[in-house]
Amino acid sequence: MNRHPFPYQLYLVISEADCPGRDFLKVAEQAILGGVDIIQLREKNSSPDEFLQKARQLIAITEKHHIPLIINDNVEVATKVNAAGIHVGNTDASPVYLREQPLIHNKMIGYSIEYLSQLENDQTAASDYLGISPVFRTTTKSDTVTEWGLEGIVKIRQLTSKPLVAIGSVNLTNAKAIMDAGADCIAVVSAICGADDPQKAAYELKNEIVK
Repeated sequence: MNRHPFPYQLYLVISEADCPGRDFLKVAEQAILGGVDIIQLREKNSSPDEFLQKARQLIAITEKHHIPLIINDNVEVATKVNAAGIHVGNTDASPVYLREQPLIHNKMIGYSIEYLSQLENDQTAASDYLGISPVFRTTTKSDTVTEWGLEGIVKIRQLTSKPLVAIGSVNLTNAKAIMDAGADCIAVVSAICGADDPQKAAYELKNEIVK
């Protein structure tokens, strides 16, 4: 059973590195104004102190706009900033483990799916939503196993009632098809972070997928 409702449709995954030459905090706020419902801070290359500092800066913005902040695979940062949740993959802390931690057990937990067999394990059961990663190959995440494609989303949708967040080369040209295949939400990086106008990009994506 999911512990948290998941009414979100447009999910931004952001890091400072994803916004070269820009203030990533301004990009995040522009994206929220354009229609982003939820944001994940993914700082794979930052030191723990840098990650924490960025999370504190970003949560000030997300809280102002009443948008949940998800922290990628860092329990300490998630708890110190009181983030809404944490997202993990196969090589990260497991959802079952996170549910046992006093300071994180009641947070929203996302779990990335790379094999169909994961749908039957305890980690999926302990998660609130599933990241379908990647739908299509992407340069922002090179350590993935399965390229799901639209057919993969259809198959996963048949096998689980968990909310599905599709990520991986998602953009304006394929967003609607991804949602039509069974995703509940699309997650984007470069489609917003790399756009000339992040607010406009978010607005166009949201209007393409809104149900």
